[in-house]
Amino acid sequence: MRESSVRGERSRPRVRDAEALGWDETLYEGQGRGDEESEPRERGRRGGGGRRRAGGPRPPRRRRRILRWFATVLSVLILGTAGAGYLYYEHLNSKIKKDKLSLGDEKNRPAKAKANAAGQTPLNILLIGSDARDTKENQKLGGAKETFGAAPLADVQMLLHLSADRSNMSVISMPRDTLLQIPECTDPDTGQVFPASTGRLMTNQSLGRGGPGCTVATWEQLTDIHIDHFMMVDFAGVVSMADAVGGVPVCVTANISSRDRQGHGSGLKLEKGTTPVKGKQALQWLRTRYGFEDGSDIARAKAQHQYMNSLVRQLRANATLSNPTQLRRLAETATDALTVDEGLGTVGKLLALGNQLKEVSPKRITMTTMPFQYVGSRVEPKRGDAEKLFRLVREDIALDGKDKKKSTAEETSKDPAAADDEIGVQVQNGTRTATLDPVGGRANAVAQLLVGKGFTKAAADASVALTEDKTIVRYPSAELEGDAQAVAKSLGVPLSSVEKSTRVSGVTLVVGADWREGTAYEAKAEDDKSPKSAKLLNGANDKACMRVNPAFTW
Repeated sequence: MRESSVRGERSRPRVRDAEALGWDETLYEGQGRGDEESEPRERGRRGGGGRRRAGGPRPPRRRRRILRWFATVLSVLILGTAGAGYLYYEHLNSKIKKDKLSLGDEKNRPAKAKANAAGQTPLNILLIGSDARDTKENQKLGGAKETFGAAPLADVQMLLHLSADRSNMSVISMPRDTLLQIPECTDPDTGQVFPASTGRLMTNQSLGRGGPGCTVATWEQLTDIHIDHFMMVDFAGVVSMADAVGGVPVCVTANISSRDRQGHGSGLKLEKGTTPVKGKQALQWLRTRYGFEDGSDIARAKAQHQYMNSLVRQLRANATLSNPTQLRRLAETATDALTVDEGLGTVGKLLALGNQLKEVSPKRITMTTMPFQYVGSRVEPKRGDAEKLFRLVREDIALDGKDKKKSTAEETSKDPAAADDEIGVQVQNGTRTATLDPVGGRANAVAQLLVGKGFTKAAADASVALTEDKTIVRYPSAELEGDAQAVAKSLGVPLSSVEKSTRVSGVTLVVGADWREGTAYEAKAEDDKSPKSAKLLNGANDKACMRVNPAFTW
């Protein structure tokens, strides 16, 4: 699966498709983002994703050349060139590397998000920064010779959520040393099966268990969020893309030199205040841990968020990338550095995605790090707060709290329910959380409760242990909607928690983490505000400045 589209199932775009994309005009540009530092025992680095679009009616000349903000949060740029034409389009297509979207069990993948009233659906894209030392350039930039040839690590992981109405975007980082159970994954190239971890591993190890599709499966298992695409980049791409925009302004509260006496650190050296960084210096910023705040991955993620927000503003504020030669070189580098899932495997698809992402104003971009708590020198998701953040994404609720109030009126199905004793109900245990094991026997206990209420065909399904933050009733087709609502009403489950899903074959009650004990279900009033521990950063905030650890000043 991990192959260039020139060897894969590349479909040759028709000439009119290339013209529709505007390849006879200067394309917009994007930019990449990397991360982490070279250390004797610790390695990491980052990448991002992004791309640009062109074509359509010509807007004013200045606007046409402004790198549409899309590259912002995707941190990887995708092309820009003048007069590229069909052949160049084909050439770039052949360079894009593709991999399978998910390497986990397809049957256990979360359901896709529901469409809103206008028929629009949100998009969830996982951005991955690989620390692979698989080329001479990446080895030179990443250092740590003892890691050459080792399995790559997903040292940057960010979930980008684009709202259904395309009005806002939320980005959630997960620290690379988060301890999680990694699901079973199968390498699409070799067929090697990596069994599910029996204990918890650092989440960045997921990439070495078959590829980026295993990182996707790990996120989906933790969050119950369906991920639509992934984008993965390496060191070299970050450096080249940073050069293209001529520098991204970053700020530090004091002079910083990220290097200790043992040689730990990224090598970043900046004076107090705001400095535009590009090339290798931009990579150093994104990889710096020693010198920022407490020297943790959390501080590093905060620096990455500041860089990405600054990049967005930079791309929207100026139009410096008008040199066709420079843009052509950038396009070559970006497609060399980029690995995507098969659903994004052509330049046309990437540009189409870029057209959607560029609609969001920086004022509606929210970046955060998953709420966490320390476990020794590692971290784990913070029970309650992390689950709440993931729920907001699942339900397409903006983290900035600026969504219009959604109707809470419950609609009763027009499909009449069968008699209670004729409704078959499977009861599943979904009481597992990121920090708690499932409650033993819970599905059976609630199934017996239903039998006592007249649903004599209710039975426990002991074959699965799911993660659901709230109790939910699923049904597969419209003719079973009334039956599903009847089950929900009998238990006091709100109708808003009844959903149609292709994941089930009949009416299925999943007992969630909100009902771990007792016989009476109490629906809690939903609070749709982001937890305080998330520490949100708004994309329009141009005053953010990284606090420097006094031990790393000069």
